[in-house]
Amino acid sequence: MLAAAVLVGTVATAGTAQADSCYTWNRTLSQGASGADVTQLQIRVAGYPGYGAVLAIDGQYGPATEAAVKRFQSAYGLSADGVAGPDTFSKIYQLQDADCSPAHFSFGELNRCNSTWGGGNVSAATAKENAKRAMWRLEALRHALGDKPITVTSGFRSKACNDAVGGASGSRHLYGDAADLGSGPHSLCTLAKRARYHGFNGILGPGYPGHNDHTHLDHRSSRYWSASRCGI
Repeated sequence: MLAAAVLVGTVATAGTAQADSCYTWNRTLSQGASGADVTQLQIRVAGYPGYGAVLAIDGQYGPATEAAVKRFQSAYGLSADGVAGPDTFSKIYQLQDADCSPAHFSFGELNRCNSTWGGGNVSAATAKENAKRAMWRLEALRHALGDKPITVTSGFRSKACNDAVGGASGSRHLYGDAADLGSGPHSLCTLAKRARYHGFNGILGPGYPGHNDHTHLDHRSSRYWSASRCGI
């Protein structure tokens, strides 16, 4: 009986059996939960809010978080019950690197401007955190498009870097939450169209002035999508 109880306890406290080098969850999460561990989960499933939606990163496990978790689970062949437990966390552990970036993107890709993340419109720490959150949404986009590589051509910019490339004075690149994507396995329009499902309030692509050679994604406060050549 004691051995069985210990086994049940191990299963219920998700994450304790595998201490992750980035972040380890120590409890199963479901609707009604709140706290820093919910925030960390939300960051990683923010790319699964559904068409046109953006998941709030607020530490509150409500219906929108449950729905995002279900979409994440379904995307990776897990039981889509909306409860974040051992299987869900194990998949996240597989997807994240020690610096908390997702497996297929890196901080270096999101910042070719400087090594400090400073000089933008927010603190260096905020810019880097914003970039991390953007990468998790990009990871969801990448997976939805068959796990083929996505090329990031520009990410965070300091004011000096932004001026050097002729960026807009209020560019989201100055906040660290923007990424410009180049064509590759996917067309620019394919990237723009699919991004509508993965938590990006800002989508600019072919047909929008200055964006015929890339698709721009960001996390501005309200939705603005414009890529007329893509039907957006």
